[in-house]
Amino acid sequence: LIQCGQKGIKAAIIISAGFREVGPAGAQREQRVKEICAEYGISLVGPNCLGVINTDPKTMLNASFARKMPARGRIAFLSQSGALCTAVLDYARGKAIGFSKFVSFGNKAGVTEIELLDYLHRDDQTDVILLYLEELRHGRALIDAARRITRGDNPKPILAIKAGRTPQGADAASSHTGSLAAEDAICEAVFREAGIVRAQGIEELFDTAIMLTYQPMPARDRLAIVTNAGGPGVMATDAAVRAGLQMAQFKPQTTKKLMASLPAAANVKNPVDVIGDARADRYTAALQAVLDDPNVDQVLVILTPQSMTDIEDIARGVCRVQQKANKPIACSFMGASDVAPGVDILQAAHIPHYILPEWACQAMADVQTVRRWRQQPLDQDQGLSLPVDRDAAARILDPLPGGYLREDQALAVLETYGFPVPQYRLCGDADEAAHFAEQIGYPVVLRVVSPQIVHKFDVKGVRLNLTDAQAVKDAYRQMTEHVARALPQAHIVGVICRRMIPAGHELILGVKRDAVFGPTLMFGLGGLFVETFKDVTFALAPIDASAAGRMLREVKAYRLLTGARGTPPADVPQIEQCLLRLSRLVTDFPRITELDINPLIVGPAERGAAVADVRIRISD
Repeated sequence: LIQCGQKGIKAAIIISAGFREVGPAGAQREQRVKEICAEYGISLVGPNCLGVINTDPKTMLNASFARKMPARGRIAFLSQSGALCTAVLDYARGKAIGFSKFVSFGNKAGVTEIELLDYLHRDDQTDVILLYLEELRHGRALIDAARRITRGDNPKPILAIKAGRTPQGADAASSHTGSLAAEDAICEAVFREAGIVRAQGIEELFDTAIMLTYQPMPARDRLAIVTNAGGPGVMATDAAVRAGLQMAQFKPQTTKKLMASLPAAANVKNPVDVIGDARADRYTAALQAVLDDPNVDQVLVILTPQSMTDIEDIARGVCRVQQKANKPIACSFMGASDVAPGVDILQAAHIPHYILPEWACQAMADVQTVRRWRQQPLDQDQGLSLPVDRDAAARILDPLPGGYLREDQALAVLETYGFPVPQYRLCGDADEAAHFAEQIGYPVVLRVVSPQIVHKFDVKGVRLNLTDAQAVKDAYRQMTEHVARALPQAHIVGVICRRMIPAGHELILGVKRDAVFGPTLMFGLGGLFVETFKDVTFALAPIDASAAGRMLREVKAYRLLTGARGTPPADVPQIEQCLLRLSRLVTDFPRITELDINPLIVGPAERGAAVADVRIRISD
């Protein structure tokens, strides 16, 4: 590498392994490689990679250890794994899939996926970008780059596989790349907010890529199915609905067209069953009829090889219809050797073909994810217009050492950012607590405050539903005495007294500062249900109003919040406001490493919400 630098060579590929992925000695070797590249201005791909392939006729470069040059195409493939690339190239060859660029970047000691993504965005030979990652070291940069690429001027979809979904897979990925893996739920949030479609495997990755590459973008998500077999049509309908697609409702004139061109035994509703003896003319008539329907956005053609089925003629008929269509068409010719000649015809015409209808439905659903992302409004406010008192929060936080804040300190921080915190007081003795309770009204709750106590219920440091002054005094003395016996090392600062919050929906709003992506928000069902149901979703701060609304809709509890089964709807706008305030708070104060509001108790619409408990942890 030094010799390359001395000769003025500005680009290099290191395919060999033995660097960061093998341990400390390899990491030192990789660091030396970085220093040499910086000294001589060398752009490096690798180490520990397959290399680079460029199918541009002006270049035709195969700087890799792949055995064959892939076919030309409009899909670019970027991979952290080198060995996976050779398998992908062989797989793509069998599916008649071509590539514009094919890059294995390995350990990313020089060129990273960020630079490659930006390059492919400018590349006029690339329409779709595929990405395989095992670790994410440039989290925020990835989000910024992906947002630029997937929307705005000249948008290009990015489809990605992020390996290491399970703890075991994450361990394997870490040992493979020598990097810590981010939590999978956070990666899910990252991809969603960056407009990256996350595929479950190689098959789905390419299933969706060929749909995006060779078919027009559908206007909406309404699907029509044309089949010569009732069973597969029903199964495809189930798969479509599960994937989030809508089954199209035909216009009356479409039904009339189908009745005129199909036998009496055919089903002219969606899914359209042209029955088992259908030849090409019947298939093409049905396909054209549903494509002409304004209620149909896309069509799936299913074929099973029966005794009277002319598979190749039907495939050619679909190709003829597709040439004039302005809506996407996908096919599933089910089987293997019998349907192979027809599949070859479809693939030669760039009509996406799927072995199973379920795979076609998933690809169409992924395309809808791309469409909705492009149409999603960009709200740049990110809570910046909310009235907050940053200086007051700084006066509380700046003098404090690292660790958990006392509850009174945490509540005071939330108050400066406009959270709905019920009136409270830190009381130093039982008489003060009883006097304050008389002022605010009953019932009240008492909560012990100590820097050494994080989980108050575990030490019986909470007393609820106290209805008179004597009950408050008794509870104060009993609680503080019990805590002193249970945790003699705990310094009891006092007891918080506040009004009991009326019953409502119990939610959790949380923050964890991820090492890769920074502050990550969590929202979901709170109280005692957090660990039981794990009905939560994540987003990266800062968020805007549309992202806050999305977080609400992504949890199963959303139906309860909107008034399921006759229950009154919750104050949803107040929840969204709290999420925006939380996002603003943790963005303004990087020292906040953890924050849990659990529960936030939310009342009916326009009745507001209240913070029942909060924990905040800060760094030194």
